Amino acid sequence: MKLSEIKEILPTLENVEFQLENGTFVPEHFHVTEVGMITKNFIDCGGVIRNEEVVNFQLWNADDFEHRLKPNKLLHIIQLSEDKLGIKNLEIEVEYQNQTIGKYDLDFNGKNFVLKNKTTACLAQDSCGIPAEKQKIALRGLQDNASCCTPDSGCC
Repeated sequence: MKLSEIKEILPTLENVEFQLENGTFVPEHFHVTEVGMITKNFIDCGGVIRNEEVVNFQLWNADDFEHRLKPNKLLHIIQLSEDKLGIKNLEIEVEYQNQTIGKYDLDFNGKNFVLKNKTTACLAQDSCGIPAEKQKIALRGLQDNASCCTPDSGCC
């Protein structure tokens, strides 16, 4: 989800709720402690220099169980970050601590924001020796071939 999309959704909501892909909800007393832009400059295993930028939201749970972040407050935080930090309309990445700090993509299911699990991947598979995935075929789909040995061919 891009920043512009969450800005369109927030005014239509009564509450801001985040949910993990497994259905577990982030406790409703969470705080958004950071909104920023992260720039990652790196070189992949194939030697290609890469640059990635994302808007980052950090969610945090405190012991103030009566706290509730309202949509207009989050929208204000986003607008402030755009004004003060020059944040662009980029994809949103959410940091949320479960067992450890996890990074998630953001989606919306019509009612709640969904923290989508992120995965790692090799960006240069052709350079680092990862074999191409073999094509799976069903043996029953193969047609009889005259050069194949058959029980009555005498070749065995």
